[in-house]
Amino acid sequence: MDVEIKIKKLRDSAVIPRYQTDGAAGFDFHAAIDHMINIQPGEWREIPFGIAMEIPKGYEMTIRSRSSLMFNDCVIAYHGLIDSDFRGELSVLLHNSGKYGYVIHPGDRIAQGVIRRHDSAVFVETTELAETTRGSGGFGSTGRE
Repeated sequence: MDVEIKIKKLRDSAVIPRYQTDGAAGFDFHAAIDHMINIQPGEWREIPFGIAMEIPKGYEMTIRSRSSLMFNDCVIAYHGLIDSDFRGELSVLLHNSGKYGYVIHPGDRIAQGVIRRHDSAVFVETTELAETTRGSGGFGSTGRE
């Protein structure tokens, strides 16, 4: 089912996101910057998209890495969650985990977004929780294999 997402351009250089293929779950975000930005190894940089979105209530958007940037250049997007009541400019926090600087040019595709329906939880305080095989085992408690 298609969901209507209203988009407001906040910068002249902003590009409206779009899906690259018919079967894509993620749509691409573009860098809305005025000049090239070089992200050095180990560096984090916030890169704006130049747009704001109106995500309908009952939906959320996650901002994710583009696989080509991760695989080819070791540039990873912080996986952000955008709630339906946020109306500010969207941006991404990129981290260069590679050995070389990575240059972002104005208009480059730098991250992707996915829209998903979500349910809200009702929290009920209790004194007992149902038993499970795992129990309270935390990080690594299920083994390596």
